[in-house]
Amino acid sequence: MPAPHNPFKQSLKDGETVFGCWLGLADTFSTELMGTAGFDWLVIDGEHAPNDLRSILAQLQVLEASPSHPVVRVPIGETYMLKQVLDAGAQTVLVPMVDNADQARQLVRDVTYPPHGDRGVGYALTRAARFSQITDYGTTADDQICLLVQVESRKGLENLDEILAIDGIDGVFIGPADLAADMGHMGNALHPDVQTAIMSALSKIDASGKAAGILSTKDEMTQDAIKAGARFVAVGADVLILSHTAQALASKWRDTLK
Repeated sequence: MPAPHNPFKQSLKDGETVFGCWLGLADTFSTELMGTAGFDWLVIDGEHAPNDLRSILAQLQVLEASPSHPVVRVPIGETYMLKQVLDAGAQTVLVPMVDNADQARQLVRDVTYPPHGDRGVGYALTRAARFSQITDYGTTADDQICLLVQVESRKGLENLDEILAIDGIDGVFIGPADLAADMGHMGNALHPDVQTAIMSALSKIDASGKAAGILSTKDEMTQDAIKAGARFVAVGADVLILSHTAQALASKWRDTLK
C-alpha cells in the first residue's frame, strides 16, 4: 500500500493555477470552517501564527475531510521541524527565508528518505503512515512530498537561478512583505520597484518549469502575478477576513448614529 496521492503536487505538475488562503487563527474550528469555503489549498502558518506541533496536527486532522489541501509553513527550515510536521501527516511544506542554494539543497534532503536524504525513518509510529498501516510508506512517500521554498530577500533573488536548478524543489514562493522591507519599502509591497522585482521573479520561476507562488490581497497585483506565471496563488488570510469584515460592520452601524 503506497503513500497517499498528493493532489496539490499533481496540480502544480500539470501547470494548473490553484487558489489558496492563509490560516493564522490557529484554531481547529475556524480551520474546519475555512475548509468548507472552496479554496484549493490552505496554509497552516507556523511562522507568524501562534501554532505549535500539536495545533498544526489538530488542523491537519480537521482538514482531512476537506477538499482543501493543507500546506504547512514551518517557522524556519530546521530538519527536526520538517521531520515532525511530515510525520504528523503534512505532505506539502512551505519553508520561509531561503536565501541560497545550500539552504535549498539541505531542505530537499530534510524531506527525503535515505539513501538520498536525511529524513528520519520512524514512519511505523506516525500518522503519515496511518500508524503502520501504509506498509510501503518508506519507499513511496518521497514522490508525494511537495517542497515549496520562500524567496523573500534581495539575496534570495540574486541566487534564484541557483535555487531553481536544484532537483526536489517543487515550487518557489515570493514573499512580498519581507522582500519589500529588504528593498527599503517596509509595508509597501505595491511600490513599483518591488512589483517589478516580484513579477520578474515569478516569470523566471515559471520559465524554469517549477511552480511560482505568491500571496496577494490586492486584485490588481493578483491578476498581474497570474499573468507573470504564478500558479499557487493565495488571495487572503482568515485573520484579515475576520478583522476587516468585523471592522467594516462595526463602522457601518456606528456611522448610523452620527
